[in-house]
Amino acid sequence: MIDLTGKVALITGSSRGIGRGCAIEMACCGADIAVNYNSHGDEADEVAEEVRGLGRRAAVFQGDVSKRTAVNAMVAGAVEELGRLDIAVCNAYYSKRQPFLELSEEAMRRTLDVSLWGAFHTAQESARQMVKQGDGGSILFISSVLSIVPMQTSLPYNTAKAGMNHMAATIAAELAPHRIRSNVILPGSTDTPGERQFATEEEIRESARQLPWGRMGTIEEIGKAAAFLSSPAADYITGSILKVDGGYTVH
Repeated sequence: MIDLTGKVALITGSSRGIGRGCAIEMACCGADIAVNYNSHGDEADEVAEEVRGLGRRAAVFQGDVSKRTAVNAMVAGAVEELGRLDIAVCNAYYSKRQPFLELSEEAMRRTLDVSLWGAFHTAQESARQMVKQGDGGSILFISSVLSIVPMQTSLPYNTAKAGMNHMAATIAAELAPHRIRSNVILPGSTDTPGERQFATEEEIRESARQLPWGRMGTIEEIGKAAAFLSSPAADYITGSILKVDGGYTVH
């Protein structure tokens, strides 16, 4: 049902975590993958090798998505190496947790620069390429349940993801005439390296047991949702938010 044969997907922050899950699942569905990383080059190369092992093409691009020049170069490079661009997954993020009264301007700015501005740069430059190609496309934003259920000490990230949700909806309205769809996934608690920045293994396991589904989500589960929303099977879905959270937001 989910067929991405002949499609090229650019996924930011795809050397690890949810981005990696999206890259592998989309490759399983037939897409060629442009892998982006900022500081985990060895892991990005591993993702590319796994994609190639699935019989798909892969290209790796280093770049900080908060820099417009880096994003422009990445999109141009993906088109040059893989021939076109059909899917853009805005996944790269930065997060630093501090209580509001102690929150530094630097932490706030860096989080917004990567998590919100990075998504804007990636979406806009990718959409321009899709419009040029003339046969539609898909832009997918990896947001978070924290965009609607705010977590204390996570103001910058919560804010960036909430802004991302509304940005995606606005883009969906503007790009509908070009048949470019724009959607959002809200992952809940997901088993990624990023989770271990803020909690011990025991704290993570205990938190997972308290979730309605009794466990954390996996990067493969987020990847499957991303592959679906980026595929022709979701052709009538745009401007939508899909929660993949094991019931987190109804808990």
